[in-house]
Amino acid sequence: MVASPVVVLTLLTTLLGIMYLDYVIDPEQNLHDFPIALVNQDVGETMGAPGQQQRVNFGDEVAEGLRESIPADKFDLRVLGITEAGRQMQSGEIYGAIIIPSDFSKRLGILGVGSVVPGDIEQPIITLQTNPRMGAYASSIVIRVGDTAFPQVNKKVGEQLTQQVQSQLAPPEGGQAPELSGATRIALASPLQLIVEQYHPLPGHTGQGLTAFFYALLLLLAGVIGSMTIHTMVDAALGFVPTEYGPWYVHYPPTPISRFKTLLIKWGVMILMANVVSLIYLLVAKGLGMPINEPFSLFVYGAFAITAVGITGLSILAAIGSAGLLVNLILFIVLGLPSSGGTVPIEATPKYFGWLAHFEPMHQVFLAVRSILYFDARWSAGLARGVWMTLAGLIIGLVLGAVVTRYYDYKGLHRGSSAPATA
Repeated sequence: MVASPVVVLTLLTTLLGIMYLDYVIDPEQNLHDFPIALVNQDVGETMGAPGQQQRVNFGDEVAEGLRESIPADKFDLRVLGITEAGRQMQSGEIYGAIIIPSDFSKRLGILGVGSVVPGDIEQPIITLQTNPRMGAYASSIVIRVGDTAFPQVNKKVGEQLTQQVQSQLAPPEGGQAPELSGATRIALASPLQLIVEQYHPLPGHTGQGLTAFFYALLLLLAGVIGSMTIHTMVDAALGFVPTEYGPWYVHYPPTPISRFKTLLIKWGVMILMANVVSLIYLLVAKGLGMPINEPFSLFVYGAFAITAVGITGLSILAAIGSAGLLVNLILFIVLGLPSSGGTVPIEATPKYFGWLAHFEPMHQVFLAVRSILYFDARWSAGLARGVWMTLAGLIIGLVLGAVVTRYYDYKGLHRGSSAPATA
């Protein structure tokens, strides 16, 4: 009697410790396949003295330098056009983009000439775009990529630009080129400027991209807690378990009803509860000032997700009884939260979290809610996957509950005092 709960709680807390600490302990070390776009729009420029002109493209050299300096085992650096990069940002496929402008080589050439000839010049820029709708932590990783790779690229370009200027200053008949001043060397050694900007910034009251995660968590909790509550209260009303309120104890006589019909009643209550709770969540979010551009989509999917989780939870409880409480807790919460990708990107967690994310309900619900809240309910931004995976989970729950309870009824394993003591 004493050993069983100790063993169960020991195993459960061990699993909790591994999942939640391994999830956050070292995201930088766990980085893998983190998608970032590299967009090179530079058209090149003709540089050099008359008769010695040559076509240069510093953008290609910078892009090559970035590919060399960004670790391929940690980042998925995608070389894209500006249109495709924008599409992937809007659909949540990439976390950020490094953009080299079309006049990059031209500005570098002007900087080289302007460093020794009086006149106004503009420092060439490279733009680092973050995707704030993918989460604050993902944006911070993108910024750190720029902070790490940019100094190396800047130094390399500076060395090439200095050589280019010196060759242009060399006398045409040969001889020693004039010595560059210290200020000129400093300007040429670090010619580039990195500008960080947000792509399609989030409005206020979005928790820096965390409202989608917590809204998804609320839907999961409603399904899990709802299934446990409905399971217990319906069983109590039908006389299968006692009802206790403090010192008051009530145990109604068992109702002559099959397991399958009992499960149907619980499913019906869950569907009703899911719609009520989804509406309450929507009204609370609106009342707190959370921006919701697709309220109907959020309500419908919220009710759908709660229903799928609740029905599956009820089916598990009907199949294995009280042990289903632990199974539901592990399936939907313990394994679900760290594999959701809602706070730390999946690409910054150990790889087995990515495997869990393929089927864990929390990740699917999060993708759908994030698409509705941040990406105008685009199917390509995760809503399609969220809807189909939620539907798959609902079907699994319905089939599991129906098959198991009908089998129990067929075998005569009825609930109540008249049930046989042994199988």
